[in-house]
Amino acid sequence: MNFPERFSNLPAYAFPRLRALLDHHAPGGEVVHMTIGEPKHDFPAWVTDVIVENAHLFQSYPPNEGSPALRGAICDWIARRYGVMLDPEQNVMALNGTREGLYNAAMALCPENKNGQRPIVLCPNPFYQVYMVAAISVGAEPHFVPATAATGHLPDYASLPAEVLNRTAVAYICSPANPQGAVASRDYWAELIGLAEQYDFRIFADECYSEIYRDTAPTGALSVARDMGAHPERVVLFNSLSKRSNLAGLRSGVIAGGPETMKHVKQLRNYSGAPLPGPLQAAAARVWADEAHVEENRALYQAKYAVADQVFAGVQGYMPPEAGFFLWLPVDDGEASALKVWRETGVRVLPGAYLAQGKPGQNPGENYIRVAMVAPKEELQRGLIKLRDCIYG
Repeated sequence: MNFPERFSNLPAYAFPRLRALLDHHAPGGEVVHMTIGEPKHDFPAWVTDVIVENAHLFQSYPPNEGSPALRGAICDWIARRYGVMLDPEQNVMALNGTREGLYNAAMALCPENKNGQRPIVLCPNPFYQVYMVAAISVGAEPHFVPATAATGHLPDYASLPAEVLNRTAVAYICSPANPQGAVASRDYWAELIGLAEQYDFRIFADECYSEIYRDTAPTGALSVARDMGAHPERVVLFNSLSKRSNLAGLRSGVIAGGPETMKHVKQLRNYSGAPLPGPLQAAAARVWADEAHVEENRALYQAKYAVADQVFAGVQGYMPPEAGFFLWLPVDDGEASALKVWRETGVRVLPGAYLAQGKPGQNPGENYIRVAMVAPKEELQRGLIKLRDCIYG
């Protein structure tokens, strides 16, 4: 039996690679998990009540695009957060988590060719792995652009040659960035949107970490595009309740864009989508409408930033994250450091190379480890101190 070759060169996914690296070694102490960005703070207690109150909706097929209440709550949130007014009927669709949307948006929107050539999909490097797989799935060429300390840990798409930009159909950008915690400024967004206008490509703005930040809310791509008068189909926004509300398992995401963009995305969803169950849509609508729990959640992360800054004060190369809940820590060798800290302390972290592409010596993540600050504050502090003393002591 034959199998397709299109995915034959994919490296093993990050977490199977991590298990292969660590699991045949005994931990050197009480295990502290700092690998997966799975929030551990409490979600609002009333979410369960809303699901129970709407349990009868399990009897019905859920609305494919999201219920009117859910889409309305999402549009209200976008208006509050970004000052951008969207039409629930034309501009937004509920997702079963943003990974689905980030993948299927490429399926729905990336053309078969760009200026008569194979299209290019721009990806930051390091990056969320679904960007690469989406590009490969639509027959496009993923083009990895380093997001390093030299570029402020965001990709410098403007430095690309014209022959690359003329073939570019889609540019993925994550702000706040996973894994580095860097935030795209208004000027950064304006430059990128201007570049997209000049070379006629779409921007897929992955803003899933937008509600976890130190002091100032990160600028959103939609608001900058509106202020610039950019083409209404230029920017496609993705966000979710996973990080904002500690509801990774609820799988409530959103995609927002121009009416023609959403028309194509909805058409694909009609054939292949798996909508969120009705009771969960009802709960998600309530959660999108509530900000009190988001502020409480943000305060918990801000306290963790302070812990990390204290623990790593004086460590050469430490970059305090602007937003999100990851530390991107410089080391001599990410794999060796992850193995060392596991064997000597029981702290489990992710080698940065597993989140990036490139041969040894050319992989922008190989001299980093990613540390997820999702554990309770006291556990996090213990783990960070162990990690610091083991690697930098």
